[in-house]
Amino acid sequence: MPDLGNLSERRQPLECRVALVSNDRDLSHNWVNALNTTAAQHENPFGLCFEAVAVPAIESRLREDERLQAVIIDAGCCRDELKSAETLSDHMHKLRSQLNVFLVAQDSFLSEEGGAPASVRKRFDELFDRREGNFNHMFRLVQAFIARRASTPFADTLKEYVFSARDAWHTPGHSGGDSLRNSPWVGDFYRFMGEHVFNTDLSVSVQVLDSLLEPHSVIQEAQDLAAQVFGARHTFFLTNGTSTANKVVIQQILGGGGKIIVDQACHKSVHHAIVMNRIEPVYLKSTLHPQFGIYGPVCRTDIEKALDAHPDAALLVITSCTYDGLRYDLKPIIDYAHERGVKVLVDEAWYAHGYFHNELRPTALECGADYVTQSSHKMLSAFSQASMVHVQDPDFDEFRFRENLNMYASTSPQYSMIASLDVARKQMSMEGFGRLRSCLKMVETLRREVDATGVFRALTCDDLIPAPLAKDNISLDPTKVTIDVTASGYSGKEIQVKLFDHFGIQVEKTTYNTVTVLVTLGSTESKLLRLVHALKQLAKHPRKRSHVGTARQLPEFTHLNCLPADAYFSETEELPLMDNGVAAEKKLVGRTCADEIVPYPPGIPVLVPGQEISPQIVQFLQQLLQGQNSTEIHGLIFRSDEPMIRVMKEPVVSSDDGAAKSGKAKKRK
Repeated sequence: MPDLGNLSERRQPLECRVALVSNDRDLSHNWVNALNTTAAQHENPFGLCFEAVAVPAIESRLREDERLQAVIIDAGCCRDELKSAETLSDHMHKLRSQLNVFLVAQDSFLSEEGGAPASVRKRFDELFDRREGNFNHMFRLVQAFIARRASTPFADTLKEYVFSARDAWHTPGHSGGDSLRNSPWVGDFYRFMGEHVFNTDLSVSVQVLDSLLEPHSVIQEAQDLAAQVFGARHTFFLTNGTSTANKVVIQQILGGGGKIIVDQACHKSVHHAIVMNRIEPVYLKSTLHPQFGIYGPVCRTDIEKALDAHPDAALLVITSCTYDGLRYDLKPIIDYAHERGVKVLVDEAWYAHGYFHNELRPTALECGADYVTQSSHKMLSAFSQASMVHVQDPDFDEFRFRENLNMYASTSPQYSMIASLDVARKQMSMEGFGRLRSCLKMVETLRREVDATGVFRALTCDDLIPAPLAKDNISLDPTKVTIDVTASGYSGKEIQVKLFDHFGIQVEKTTYNTVTVLVTLGSTESKLLRLVHALKQLAKHPRKRSHVGTARQLPEFTHLNCLPADAYFSETEELPLMDNGVAAEKKLVGRTCADEIVPYPPGIPVLVPGQEISPQIVQFLQQLLQGQNSTEIHGLIFRSDEPMIRVMKEPVVSSDDGAAKSGKAKKRK
């Protein structure tokens, strides 16, 4: 019988390739032989293997070899070659930003007053003299840089603490799972969840694990590594999602009030922050693709007009990519905002993976965004709620940011969640390119097989971009695959149910005639095979009579009668939304909404606090609640199953005041 006891611990040995790029064949041959001999004689846990690569061949190696982890560039014997080495380093960074890059050069090039030129220090991790003879030292130095990227300072410390088996006389109350382990009532839950779910659930009392709210050791080290890997000046971990990240950044810039320019279709956390900080919003209209009911980015001209019309705005907030994968051409937008003194927050909740493959770049940070929020759990290997905030604001006040963060963050963070952020960062640094390369190959296969059914169709970027955005250089994150199901005769929701009930497949989202699946780091060839099989089976039995509906376009945004905060915290009353239709409309039209009313999907507010209610809005919401496939609507209040909308109370006007108010809320100072 084979020994299966340690099967879970077995893994393929690591292999890290290091390319020496040089036009000097003698140097390449001698150095590569010497370094490989050194690697064979020393401890080599990462499997470092050195190889010579000619300059013309390095680009294909960067694009194809996912095992490549470092590059040593020979700058030759003249200053012109040093400039070429810098140019090559910049090009390599655009293709594989996470690799370590070293420079070999003449000592005379690097011995300027004060050390090597700043341009060299900026581009290269370390410098080697061409007369280098200590290959032991060179090998150890390259290995140390790779080890640094491969380290997980917080996750390792957490693991070491757990295995030290300390007695717990502190929170949490389950004490490493001891309260559940032998219980006849809840022991099954302990066994289901597993030992380490509980013994890694620790408390701020364990000082060796650092403090998320005031990090000074292993958490700070993990955050610094993340900043380096994602290309930020500062990175902060959060354990309560990008919702909190958005609120913290908005409070950092606009705490206490001010003006914000924001996409109407942004995440609801942005709308919540507007209320919580008494901010005046300038809403940008979302675009709708009428054929598929998919909302896209805001037109660039609308953003620019809003920036010009509101010179007192302090912050622009945009979402890139959208839930459906549509990405802005960010740099001209961010540059336009910065020219007018406006900070930019980009919600990259769905795009944490973008920096790690050249086909997905540039990211928001590369385009100059001041703040970027990312849901590390959406596309990477972190636990749910695990997120990061990346900062490169030149005016960043770190002390104030930490105070703002502390107002929202829990004082009892989940330590396994912090560890998952540390590990997710390591994975993207060491194998992100290779993993995403596999994802993109799966996307190609999935699209080809979907189209081959003759019934379903994988939508392209051109398919998804609404007409008003045709000239905005919008691109598509290919890992979001939206499938048009119209020809099947079934709605997107019906296909979703069939995939789940008959094939055990859960998709990400639907519209009335599309389903969307995500191809993530966790996608496998077996999952792909089963999805393709399911779609082929469903394509064999289309429904002749189509029951697919049409897109319901959001009614036009009316206007704000007061600040959202004034409406939300005002004295209110509840009015029925249905109430025989016409009667409800008469009561609601002209009133000021006190809550955010959000149909889901797509999750875009129809009403925000302070907005005046129009007849079109009332009719739209009534239609969503009618019929067999009624839409979930967040923000409604249900009293005995009757949907109600909370509105501001109208001021009482005496007869002596003359003309009565027309139903509009009085704007507060």
